[in-house]
Amino acid sequence: MLEIKNLTVEVGNRRVLKDVSLSVPSGSTSVLFGPNGSGKSSLLNTIMGLGNYRVLEGQIIFEGEDITDLPVHERAQRGIGLMSQRPPNLVGVQLRDMLRVTSKGKRDPEKLAESLNMKRFLERDVNVGFSGGEIKRSELLQLAAQNPCFYMLDEPESGVDLESIERVGNMIHDLLTGGISCAGRRAMEGKSALVITHTGQILDFIEADRGYVLCDGMVACSGNPRELLREIRNNGYEECVECRLVKQK
Repeated sequence: MLEIKNLTVEVGNRRVLKDVSLSVPSGSTSVLFGPNGSGKSSLLNTIMGLGNYRVLEGQIIFEGEDITDLPVHERAQRGIGLMSQRPPNLVGVQLRDMLRVTSKGKRDPEKLAESLNMKRFLERDVNVGFSGGEIKRSELLQLAAQNPCFYMLDEPESGVDLESIERVGNMIHDLLTGGISCAGRRAMEGKSALVITHTGQILDFIEADRGYVLCDGMVACSGNPRELLREIRNNGYEECVECRLVKQK
């Protein structure tokens, strides 16, 4: 579904991604690990076409189409959805209206909100005064309304308390494993996703097929996501990456 080819990206005068290549097949989930500032969020934002991320080299291929130069709204229309780590507050925009517009009137905001215990937030401005966990649930509601076929989730478990992590994790699992795809086709194999995680908690709720480690804007290694997480927890990023690079040689 998604193929990143030799992607080099600049923000201002700083290169945040350097010759990055990875792929996410249809119906699969890939996980991104990496220390803070390694380029993980920059990669998701570049795929979505956000901000001042300027592609110097490489391509972003989505379902066989080169979308490298498409504007954000056209990427969203093709079925790409993003849960940001730090989404903005939208003063004057009620969550109910956001859900109605995002779903083009096809989904009932009340039913969507009920699944995440968010009905009492429908009359409130999006994210204004929300806690960390409430913001995550608000973002998930908006993704459920959009119903994309490719999900990009930036640290969905961060800022979420222990009581809420199960609800958030189960919602993500449900979004990835069922429903109708973005183009109205039955999603026989489920949706596809690219997920950033630091703690690995989200792996308790979703099946991930491949993991990638980003360091200094480059893909340092890849492999089984649970094995990578275990090595990172035991040895840290530096030793984990060095060990696997030696094995690859």
